Formats: sequence, structure tokens, C-alpha cells
Amino acid sequence: MTSTEMASQALNTIGTSGLVDWAFAKATGRLLVQPGPKVLPRQAAEVVASLRSAAERSRGPVAETARMHSESGSPALIVDRPGWIDANVDSLQSMLEPVIKAMLAMRKNPAPGSPLMLGVGGKVTGAEVGTLTAFLSSRILGQYDLAPDGVPRLLLVAPNVLHTEGDLGVDSADFRLWICLHEETHRVQFTAVPWLRQHVIDSARRLSLDLAPDPEQLGEQIRQIAHNLPDALRSGGNGLTDIFATTQQRAEIAKVTAIMSLLEGHADVVMDDVGPAIVPSVEHIRAKFQQRRQDVTGVDKILRRLLGLEAKMRQYRDGAVFVRAVTAKVGTDGFNAVWTSPETLPLPEEIENPLAWVQRVHG
Repeated sequence: MTSTEMASQALNTIGTSGLVDWAFAKATGRLLVQPGPKVLPRQAAEVVASLRSAAERSRGPVAETARMHSESGSPALIVDRPGWIDANVDSLQSMLEPVIKAMLAMRKNPAPGSPLMLGVGGKVTGAEVGTLTAFLSSRILGQYDLAPDGVPRLLLVAPNVLHTEGDLGVDSADFRLWICLHEETHRVQFTAVPWLRQHVIDSARRLSLDLAPDPEQLGEQIRQIAHNLPDALRSGGNGLTDIFATTQQRAEIAKVTAIMSLLEGHADVVMDDVGPAIVPSVEHIRAKFQQRRQDVTGVDKILRRLLGLEAKMRQYRDGAVFVRAVTAKVGTDGFNAVWTSPETLPLPEEIENPLAWVQRVHG
């Protein structure tokens, strides 16, 4: 899940005060985070060095395969779970503070409330954001952090990579390189295409503002949750967002989802196209990884559906189908026309019908 998608999800947790205690969010996340695998300091240092090397090694093959080139930039940042929480809370704050300010400006009752009430509200919403990041921190292997007001960077979560490769029973060196190929593709997408990062940030902020809970309609929203929650749990759609969204909002969600499908699908395709040349056990890794995605059950499956993470899995699949279909028709250079401008990004219906995108863009 990208920081952009997390921003939209986090807006669902912001209370009617519209304020978040971000420091408390970090503290809550660190308190609730599950510990990673137990390793000796020497083993931890080896994992960190191995991931740094894999990230560096992935750069040339990704650029060559994707035919997208950018400056090398900063090396990958290897973090533990608390470090991932801190980085993502900072990004959420940068992403959402302009949205929160806009929410406050639009309130029918502009009175800010007492300092005590604001403090309590900030703690409550901070705790909710912290809980969300704690849950996700043990599931994310890597991420290109857009850092809206900071320096974008590639993050690799060492304990999660270590846990997953052991759980799958795959070759450690191959798995680490395979993961880095995917995340390096995201880095190239956002650094080789100058307008893309700000476009995604702006789209997420607009959508977040549109989806932000309206204090005047909070009672009706609670009734919607009670009525629609069973369907949301069964469908595996966009989770809580589907419960609140109007028809128009769902159309806007679909546009952002189409962009995310493109980015995730493209990263998966590049990762697998590069894989056979430098990752000997890539077919075994992919098979085991796909099985792992399908084997989620119980409470974890419920949470994934509520957070829209099952929709995230469809983004990988649908986006990859789009990328492969377009590339088969017009080649890699023809596909790369998708990065020309916001107008050449695929529309939601084009993700499902790639040849419609080819016709619109290439004629």
C-alpha cells in the first residue's frame, strides 16, 4: 500500500474536530507494533547489507527493461517496523494537513472548540492513525515513499522481508533481489516522469478532501456503516471507503485506482521480466508469493477487506494485464507513451480494456 492510498484510508479515521496528534500516532504505532523476527546483531547487519546491495543491483536491469532512466538519487533506506511507522506518519501528516485545513475552513460551525476538547480529539484520531500504521507495518515489504513535503525515498522493511522469505521457504538472496526489482520500478516511475509524483499527491489530496467525513452527516454515515458493512466484508472492494462514497465519489476513486493499478501492474511486469535473467528461482518465488496472497483467513482477512487491501491485490493483477496487453500491441516504447502527461494515463474502463487506451493514445 502506498502512502497515497494510506492517506485516503486515514481520512476515514479523522474525527469531527479535524485534528490529529501526529506525535501520539507515532507513539501508538510503536506501542502496538508486533515485534519482528528475533535475530542476533550480526544477522541483522547482514540482512541490511544484503538489501542495500540488492537495491543497488536492481537499478540497471530495471532501467534497461522499462526503458526509463532517471538519476540514481539516494540509496534505499532500510528500516525496521517502528522506523516504517515513523516515516509513514510523517508522510501522512504532510499529505493530510492541507486537507484538514481545508476541512476546517468549510465547517458550518467554525468555532475551534476548547483546548481540552481539541487535545482529546487529537489524541483519539492520532491513536486511530497509529493503530492503522501498526497493523500495516508488519505487512509491507517495501515502499517508495512520496514524502509530499520532503525527500522521496525507497524504503525496505528488513524484518518483514526476513519473516516472509522464511515463511515462504525461498532463497533469501533471490527473494530480496526480486522484491527490490518491484520497488526500484516504483522509484524509476516517479523519478523518470517529472510530473507524476505531484499529480498523484494532488489527486490523493482532492480525493481525501472529498471523502472526508462531514460532521453534519455523521449520524447518517454511522447508519450507512451498520447497513453496508456486511456487503463490504463479503465483496472485498475498497473497504470502508465503499460504505461512505457516493456514486460521483466512486467514479473519482476509480480514477485514482486506475493510476495505482498502472503503477503496481507495471512494477510487477518489470519485476518478472527482469527476474529470469538475474533471479534464478523467480518462478518458484512468484508461485509461493501468489499462494501467500490467497491464503489470508480469519480476522486478518476481515481487516484486509475493511482497509481495502484485497482491492490492492486486484491492482497488481489488473494493472499487469493492462501493461502486458498494451506492450504486446505497441511494444515497450509504445506503452511508455502512458507517461507523457496526466491525459495519457489509463482511464478506469481502459484498465479493463487495454486496446481502448491504445486506440485513444496511438490512434
